[in-house]
Amino acid sequence: MEWIAGDIGGTKSWLAWAAGEAGGTATLQFEKIYPSAAFASAEALVRQFVGDAGRHALPDTLVLALPGPLHARRVRLTNLDWTVDADALQAALGLRQVCFVNDFQAAAAGVATLGADDVVALNPVPVQPGGVRAVTGAGTGLGLAFMLPDAAGRYRGFASEGGHIDFAPADTVQARLLEHLRRAYGHVSWERAVSGSAMNDLHRFCCVERGLPLADTPVDGAALVARAEAGDGAAAAALDLFVDLYGAWIGNVALMYRPQGGLYIAGGVSVHLQARLRSPRFMAAAVAKGRMRAAVEETPVFLVTTGRLGVAGALALAQSPSDAWGHSASR
Repeated sequence: MEWIAGDIGGTKSWLAWAAGEAGGTATLQFEKIYPSAAFASAEALVRQFVGDAGRHALPDTLVLALPGPLHARRVRLTNLDWTVDADALQAALGLRQVCFVNDFQAAAAGVATLGADDVVALNPVPVQPGGVRAVTGAGTGLGLAFMLPDAAGRYRGFASEGGHIDFAPADTVQARLLEHLRRAYGHVSWERAVSGSAMNDLHRFCCVERGLPLADTPVDGAALVARAEAGDGAAAAALDLFVDLYGAWIGNVALMYRPQGGLYIAGGVSVHLQARLRSPRFMAAAVAKGRMRAAVEETPVFLVTTGRLGVAGALALAQSPSDAWGHSASR
């Protein structure tokens, strides 16, 4: 059995070709990362990957982890201008099977593949065996999924669109940020404040707060870090604000799911801002929940330091029986 698994993001797409038996050990054949915006469709991306792998024939199965809610076997991606239809993709590529799963549901499956070197404990309290697990993280957008064990103790992942719930400010500065974002977008979700795509808005807001001119070009996360290191006060303030907001979001997830089996923070932004998320400031924002402070303090929180979580989860799901996928998978 051979298959292609992919973690498709708004910024980059990570694809892997593997071989193995169902439920057994998979052998990685080929793996590559691509800029998502360089391709007009998922079909074009997969064809490029097959060519780069030097293969003349496709495997039987394609599993794609996609950012966005699944509607039957069709997904309109949240932060990438693609609409992907599993039946159309299956016919176009001549595959026996095409399977879609939410990207953070795949990340949830990837948690089981993590080793000790892949995580850092931000709140090192004991994990409760069989407890609920949650995985969330800022990439281009803001994803969220949770995991529950079945009767055999095997965890199943369940996707959500929790990153799109209404943003709630925690102080007067964040209240002004809400109004700033509301003027630009109308509805303001947590993803508008905590994601890679939010970095430019946070920088612009901090420039306005300080009466400084706005940057001539959009400022992404990497540019924000570079500006802060070069002495840009608005950039440094934007990064501090991001850490406060991200921490507050993690505290919200802890209260919503009570993930005593572990709350895992994933996503490309988390990997790149690892030093800032490991600072006391981050967890201080997470536990600032008034009467519910202790509930967050009791939650084991882990920072995932590998960027490979999504594709690892997609590879694992490709080998698993359909009942292990959770309710939102399309097979």
